[in-house]
Amino acid sequence: MAVKKDNIISYRLTFVVVCVFAFSIAIAVKLFNIQWVGGDYYRNLAKQRTVKNFDIPANKGNIYSSDGSLLATSIPEYTIRFDAVAPSDENFEKNYVALSDSLARLLGKSSGEFQRDLRKAKNTKNRYFLVARKLSFTEYMRIKKFPLFKLGANKGGIIVEQQTVRKHPVGLIANRTIGYERDGNQGKGLEYAFRKYLNGTNGHRLMQKIAKNQWKPISDVNELDPIDGYDIISTIDVFIQDIAHHALLKQLELYEADHGCVVVMETKTGEVKAISNLGRAEDGSYFETQNYAVAESHEPGSTFKLLDLIALLDDKKVDTSKVYNTNGGIITIRNRKVKDSHDGGYGSISLARGFEVSSNTVLVQAVYQNYKSNPKQFTDRLNSYGLNGKIGIQLLGEGKSYIPQPGTDDWNALSLPWMAYGYGVSMTPLQTLTIYNGIANNGKMIKPIFVKEIKEWNKTIKKYEAEVINEKMCSDETLAKVKAVLANVVKKGTGSKLYSSDFSMAGKTGTAQVNYSKGKENMYYASSFVGYFPADNPKYSCIIVVHKPNTSLNNYYGIEGFNNRILGTQKWVFSLQTQSYIAGSWYGFRFSPYINISMGSLAEEKALFASKVYSKFSVGVQINNDFLVFNSFQISFSYYPSIPFEGDNILKTNSFENTDLTLNDFQLGKPAYIRYE
Repeated sequence: MAVKKDNIISYRLTFVVVCVFAFSIAIAVKLFNIQWVGGDYYRNLAKQRTVKNFDIPANKGNIYSSDGSLLATSIPEYTIRFDAVAPSDENFEKNYVALSDSLARLLGKSSGEFQRDLRKAKNTKNRYFLVARKLSFTEYMRIKKFPLFKLGANKGGIIVEQQTVRKHPVGLIANRTIGYERDGNQGKGLEYAFRKYLNGTNGHRLMQKIAKNQWKPISDVNELDPIDGYDIISTIDVFIQDIAHHALLKQLELYEADHGCVVVMETKTGEVKAISNLGRAEDGSYFETQNYAVAESHEPGSTFKLLDLIALLDDKKVDTSKVYNTNGGIITIRNRKVKDSHDGGYGSISLARGFEVSSNTVLVQAVYQNYKSNPKQFTDRLNSYGLNGKIGIQLLGEGKSYIPQPGTDDWNALSLPWMAYGYGVSMTPLQTLTIYNGIANNGKMIKPIFVKEIKEWNKTIKKYEAEVINEKMCSDETLAKVKAVLANVVKKGTGSKLYSSDFSMAGKTGTAQVNYSKGKENMYYASSFVGYFPADNPKYSCIIVVHKPNTSLNNYYGIEGFNNRILGTQKWVFSLQTQSYIAGSWYGFRFSPYINISMGSLAEEKALFASKVYSKFSVGVQINNDFLVFNSFQISFSYYPSIPFEGDNILKTNSFENTDLTLNDFQLGKPAYIRYE
């Protein structure tokens, strides 16, 4: 039995020896493999963990306005953290109260809060406690000299993280156009479109890992210095931008509109001097959301009628004196009705006057009658202006214009007449402005530009000139007639509220229904004006578009009732009033009840008595008191059988006088004596 037991022990011992030997052989083979076969790999791996190439970020170029104002620049921002394990207990207890006092003065929190937080970080051995974010360089220099922190990273526990951020020194001016660039190849505006010039080229430096996960530079012959980005000189003028921005904001707030945009462009150069895009937040405030002027393509409405007029005149189809019958404000084409915004139409008026009052029936008749046999002649002209796609501006994200083409599936029998008053087509506000700017620029249509120069300090790297889209949009004869009509739109047409005898301008108003195909509940109005100034020698062109104004406050034409909307060069008014006088007075007040019946109409040229008659029926009482500064006033109730844009059977209170039907002039009230006793 003893022999058997000894054999078992011997077998086990032998097995162990064999296993150990085999394991030793495996280790030897592995060591041989690491040393000789995979040696380079493991040596590189070890080196990577202790020695590493770090990028040296290039300084991003600045963006300047045309007048030299700094619109966008890069500045360092600092985050300060605290390694609560690094300081000794003695150093911490000696300095943390003084540190808290200093932090409180700089950051605005109480010293007690900092003492509590620092103590907690020390007790929990927090090695990455956040002290402050987004510090400027000046604030960083102050904080690194505070008690405890001035001992440095190893003894004081201060951890400094630096990052470069993009700032707009002049605030949110043209914020959406200046844009941004984000990681992942995302961005908008100039920052993104010109990133290859702005970003520069990163350098690199070899660094070695030391204690506490810190890295220090080491000598490296392959070290590469970064190449800073170039500066961009934009076309934006901060003074014009400020005016345009606040003018747009005022209108949007006034009408509680959903969103809007404004663009101002220099006529000769195509340089965009101002661009603002504002959208409404839930709290009613407005801020830059999307670049509506560049990206939002929609049916332009009546501003498109300029292209009708150019084509008709330049193709010698008609002249501006051609008279059309508005047929009571409604015409029928292919069993579909085209209506004028003016209830009852304008009688028989010339093509020029039809354009000035923005008559849909006049412009549709003119275009349809002259191009229905050859619509391609009309669309080819539009195509020559780059209005079937993108015009190719410097910014990314430009919306596409759209013009239906004869012979395609998109074309039907209603395409031409609908196109005549701005429906069935689409354009961005900037594309619309480009057309009008071409007229202001004596027929030379040019691309808008946002950047005019790329510079390295004082050295010009690249210069941009506006590209010509169409050298001559129309003949000089057509150009002269179109300019005259555009000026009259402001003088005595739909843009008359903009008229000033001291400052001339020309342009066209437009009102378009948006989303009408999605049902009445989704349909809204977009109002616009596009033109140029001064009218005789244009320096700037501009466009403003307001989407979805609150029509309960006012109608989409921006006026109340039909006051200043029904305009004309001829007027007849009949007014009959019976008034009685009550003898005596009550505390100095005398009462005079009255009944008033008024009617009248407005028209152009020979259509005076063919125009619709408007009427008003009123009852009221006039109250006089000679001892008051305002010695006469009245209380009245008036009934209007119809008011354009408001409806029928309208009751109004305190209608002092019939001013609804007006000529293109005004009269100041005469001075009066006030009796004092």
